[in-house]
Amino acid sequence: MAAARNILGVIGGSGLYQMDGLKEVREVAVTTPFGKPSDKFITGKLGPTELVFLPRHGKGHRWLPTEVNFRANIFAMKKLGVERIISISAVGSLRQGIEPGHVVVPDQFIDRTTQRPSSFFGKGIVAHVSLADPFCKELSGRLIDGAKREGARVHPRGTYLCMEGPQFSTRAESHLYRSWGADVIGMTNLQEAKLAREAEICFATLALATDYDCWKDGAADVEIEHVLAILKQNVELAQKTVHRVAMALATSRFCSCASALKNAIITEPAHISREVRTKLKPIVGKYL
Repeated sequence: MAAARNILGVIGGSGLYQMDGLKEVREVAVTTPFGKPSDKFITGKLGPTELVFLPRHGKGHRWLPTEVNFRANIFAMKKLGVERIISISAVGSLRQGIEPGHVVVPDQFIDRTTQRPSSFFGKGIVAHVSLADPFCKELSGRLIDGAKREGARVHPRGTYLCMEGPQFSTRAESHLYRSWGADVIGMTNLQEAKLAREAEICFATLALATDYDCWKDGAADVEIEHVLAILKQNVELAQKTVHRVAMALATSRFCSCASALKNAIITEPAHISREVRTKLKPIVGKYL
């Protein structure tokens, strides 16, 4: 019997375009029925864990948040055997206590996107997965512990509002989002979380606060130069946190993420075409 494999996916956001410390490094191109991923995948080993890295916006930061092919990215991760994904993301803070340079490991989402496919299903097959708790609690806990051990100021929960972008918020929007209970604001993570859940992949986010958006009197309005300066400081922290998680990652999963599709496919099997079954085999193969 083949030994169980630990395969951890890492999606790098703004400022994080590679993973340091990998051994046995390879560059892998993956085809998907949803088009091309953001870029080629970098695979390698961190201690006992196999790691699959993808720069969300492509090398050189080529893709707007709306242009990122989230379905291709997550589908390709599934094809490569990834069972857990850590998403690194730059965010604006909507709370006084979440200062630029702090880390948030969110536990909830608010969706303000309008132009992005966010499901593998449709066109002949219907499924409804639960997204009540959109992040994997077990993997989030490992991120919290790893970041704390690296000396970060960590907020162990929070609501991530995902906006369409690419423009930053208006001042009125920023105040509105605060009134809704949002804690941080970004442009990317929601689709990744939804698709990872459909693919039965554990998902957690390491959100790096770079600014106060534009709600805070006396604070500079968000500017990309300032964002990138703070991000540069946090990239080393993100790398070290991922290393800690990878070195201590258990082989077995005991969360519900691994069975998220169980009883979620509504379409009667007799009405699901061979074409659809083949297309989605990495996602639905164990159920159909």
